[in-house]
Amino acid sequence: QVQLVESGGGLVQPGGSLRLSCAASGFTFSIYAMMWYRQAPGKERELVALITKPGGTNYLESVKGRFTISRDNAKNTVYLQMNSLKPEDTAVYYCKVVVGSVPYWGQGTQVTVSS
Repeated sequence: QVQLVESGGGLVQPGGSLRLSCAASGFTFSIYAMMWYRQAPGKERELVALITKPGGTNYLESVKGRFTISRDNAKNTVYLQMNSLKPEDTAVYYCKVVVGSVPYWGQGTQVTVSS
């Protein structure tokens, strides 16, 4: 059974940093692309970052140069390092994987950027 569990969210001041983690189980983690999405109140969920099986990455334009996605296949974990956070980064952040054409989501972790 595929499971994704996010952690690391919280309240941070503008300009601060957070590192999100997503612990995966129930599938062969190393052979799948992993994704981070976010959803702000009243807005649609959007793709923030993606990391492929060989480690290629892609980012939402507004987070390029500030966020870094990485993976540790030995720990079945994907990370999102977020630096220079802005109030507009406030959202619930979700981890996602697509296995056998079926999307799986974590429960989400709240990130609030506010002074």
